Amino acid sequence: MYRESPAPAHLRDAVRCLWQSTVTPGKRIVPDGCVDLMVAGERVFVAGPDTGHWDTALPGGTLVHGIRFRPGHAPRALGVAAAELTDQRVTLADLWGSHGAAATDLLLHRPAALADVVAGRLSRERDPLLETLLARLDDGVARVSEALAGLGVGERQLRRRFTLAVGYGPATYLRVARLQRAIAGTHRAADLASLAAGAGYADQAHLSRDCRDLTGSTPRAFFRLALAA
Repeated sequence: MYRESPAPAHLRDAVRCLWQSTVTPGKRIVPDGCVDLMVAGERVFVAGPDTGHWDTALPGGTLVHGIRFRPGHAPRALGVAAAELTDQRVTLADLWGSHGAAATDLLLHRPAALADVVAGRLSRERDPLLETLLARLDDGVARVSEALAGLGVGERQLRRRFTLAVGYGPATYLRVARLQRAIAGTHRAADLASLAAGAGYADQAHLSRDCRDLTGSTPRAFFRLALAA
């Protein structure tokens, strides 16, 4: 079981959704460029941006509540660069100290307070250039250089800002965004070649390489499972 609900209006510029899920043994989580704050069993932790698949290792049947930040926006609430959380699972108490311990106690008793906890920490400051770059990468540019063009900031500086906010550089994010487009397009594709073309891959072999790297599965196996899910 997996169910999403929209973020409250005052959080939507930073939060993609709230969600609940019941853990299925062996379920594989693949990169999506996001950071999640999760309440699972007796733990409250942040799941940083992944560069490969994550096998949760949570007991089957565990009910998980989460809030998912939009790519690049988690630092506004968590107070640390996303680059410090890449491929990490960090308890809220370790991240926020005594405040995190108090928030953990609250969330273990009332997971529905996730949005309130985030709202109490969210900075209003945003980075318009970063948001423009993310939008270009999400829209399907073929190369990072196309997304960086004309932004009026040095490429090295912008790449650094991007990595700190998102957790990895634009090139890795572009691969993740392509995979997510492929997942979203699974129901429309007649075969892997058309799926690759629709998601912006150079060819089916390109899809195969990225799929293996990011999901640990072959495209034929992964997209069959994604379609079933």
